[in-house]
Amino acid sequence: MKKIIKLENLDCANCAAKMESAINKIEGVESATVNFMTQKIKLELREENYDTIMKEIKKVCKKVEPDCTLLEE
Repeated sequence: MKKIIKLENLDCANCAAKMESAINKIEGVESATVNFMTQKIKLELREENYDTIMKEIKKVCKKVEPDCTLLEE
């Protein structure tokens, strides 16, 4: 499944790169691209564990950038 998530308050490109790297290590994430300029994450995930995967993604993002908020579309 493909998903795009908007980010709010992502402050730097370095943080975006750290998020992307960490998200790509989460089990169930097939690919993730964090774009600092558009403030979005493009995801390809396995659908069967969607809720668990999203919780992990949110946890990773908060760890890297505590002020960043994920806005699911």
